[in-house]
Amino acid sequence: MTTTVIALALLAAILHATWNAFLRTGADRLWTVTVMSFSSTIVAVPLACFYALPAPAAWPYIILSACLQIGYSTFLVAAYRNGELGQVYPIVRGTVPLLVALGDFLFANQNLDTQQTVGVVLVALGIMSLSLGKGRAATSSILFAIATGAIIASYATVDAIGVRKAGTTGGYTAWVLIIYGMLLPATFVLWRGKLSVDIRSPETRRALFGGLFAMLGYGIIVAAFALGPAGPITALRETSVVFAALIGRMFLSEQLTVRRVFSCIVVALGAISLGYQ
Repeated sequence: MTTTVIALALLAAILHATWNAFLRTGADRLWTVTVMSFSSTIVAVPLACFYALPAPAAWPYIILSACLQIGYSTFLVAAYRNGELGQVYPIVRGTVPLLVALGDFLFANQNLDTQQTVGVVLVALGIMSLSLGKGRAATSSILFAIATGAIIASYATVDAIGVRKAGTTGGYTAWVLIIYGMLLPATFVLWRGKLSVDIRSPETRRALFGGLFAMLGYGIIVAAFALGPAGPITALRETSVVFAALIGRMFLSEQLTVRRVFSCIVVALGAISLGYQ
C-alpha cells in the first residue's frame, strides 16, 4: 500500500470514531442520529439523479438494507444510553468481523485459517475484557452493542449481494441513503410524535456536522478502496477502536485505564487479523 492509501484508511478510522463521539455527546441521541441522517440525504439526492436507477432485482435489497440501518441506528443509540464511547464502540466494531468470520465457518463451510482463528480469539477476549469487571458498561448497553454489530454484519451482507444485482454502485448507495433518510425521521415521529429541528440551534449544527463526518469517512474509505487492496485497508480502518478510546478521554472526559487501552488494542489487533485477507 502507498502512503496515501494508508493515510486515507487511518483518516477514515478517525472520522468514523469521531461521528460516534458526536452521537455519544447528544442530549437526545435518537434525535441526534435522525438529524445526522439529513446530511447523508442531502448528498444522496443529487447522486441518485446523476446515476442510473438500480436494476429491479436490487430493490428488495435496497429496502432491506435501509431498514437494517434503521435498526443499526436505534440499537446504537440504545447502546450509548448507559455505556461510554470507549466501551461501546470497540464492542460494536469488534463484533462485526467476529460474526462474519463465524458465519462463514458455520454456514458457508469455510475453514478458519491460523490468522483468522487468532483474530477470532483476540476479538472475543477484547470484548469480554470490556464487558466484565469493574467499570464495565451496563449489561443492556453491552447487549445492544453486540446486537448493533450483528445488524452491521447483516446489512453489509445484504449490500454485498444487492450492489452486484443493481448494476450501479453509486445508484445503489444513493437510494439506500435516501430511503434510510425517509424512514429514520418517520421512525422518530412514530416513537415521539413530533420531530422539531431548529437550524439555528448549536445542537442541530453539531448533529449535522456529525452527519458530514460520517459521510466524509465513508467517501474517504471508498477512495482508499479505489487506490489499494481492500483487505489491508479494511484492517487499518479497524484501528478506529483505539481512536474512539482516545477521543472519549480527550473530549468526553471518559476514563482511559490501562485495562481499557489494552482491551481496545486487543480488539483492534483481532479485527485487523480478520480483515487482512
